Amino acid sequence: MNVSKFSLSFCGGLLAILIFNSLAFNVTAAEYYTVKPTFLPSCRIYEPGFINCSTHSIQKLIDQLNIGIPEIVERFGSLDPMHIKDIVYKQDNNEVATLSSNLTNVMVKGFSQIIIKESRVSKKDFNWQTKIYIPKMSLDAKYKMAGRVLLLPLNGSGKMLIVIDDLDVLLRTKVQLYEKGNFTFYNVTAVTAQLNMSRVHTNLDNLFNGRSKEVERSTNQFFNDNWRDFYEALKPLIVETVETIFLEIMSTVFHLIPANFFVEDIPTPQQLYGTDSKE
Repeated sequence: MNVSKFSLSFCGGLLAILIFNSLAFNVTAAEYYTVKPTFLPSCRIYEPGFINCSTHSIQKLIDQLNIGIPEIVERFGSLDPMHIKDIVYKQDNNEVATLSSNLTNVMVKGFSQIIIKESRVSKKDFNWQTKIYIPKMSLDAKYKMAGRVLLLPLNGSGKMLIVIDDLDVLLRTKVQLYEKGNFTFYNVTAVTAQLNMSRVHTNLDNLFNGRSKEVERSTNQFFNDNWRDFYEALKPLIVETVETIFLEIMSTVFHLIPANFFVEDIPTPQQLYGTDSKE
């Protein structure tokens, strides 16, 4: 190898690292981005091809979240696996299940594999509709559960694993525009999710408080053989988990990155609502 070329290459690489670290430090210290990140394509909603551009832009954002955005990592830790808050779940008077459960040490895997299939933004109110595909999502937790599912009485505590294959998510997001530092921002106010999947596999350790491992095994097998019915019993829990994850992440991201960097020709709050709307 030519020494002079190696030296130039090494110095150039070192300089790039120093510049990157400096930028990362400045971003970390900032309340919000004032310069558009290089990883993020911008789109114009009133021009043709916006949906394709927006879909590509949100995919790039997801890819960067997987690499790591300092403010997001500081609040949430890694995106995959993701540790989330405890879940208290109760379902009464349902023909499929009457169930009370408490989940702790909840860890969700699979969000690093998110594929954005479509991202639409309403020109009327700038709410979003996003189609998302996750090849495999798993929820691992410690559970405490009492009640019945599919006529089977349940009473136990232990480890729970739920694995969902081919998860399609239709995410509807409501926002309110607000102004900060001469930028327009999204305030994410609500998220609703519709889920569709090809398979759900569940395993509950220590069912019936460990009185019979054979009954525990056969019960888990019964749940998995009848997974669609079992999913209906757990559906509110799973949907709420997905909605909570997206709401918390998006709320943080879109208070950090101005909406102008996603939609260049987005109106100001004054233009959209006709009133002053500052944070």
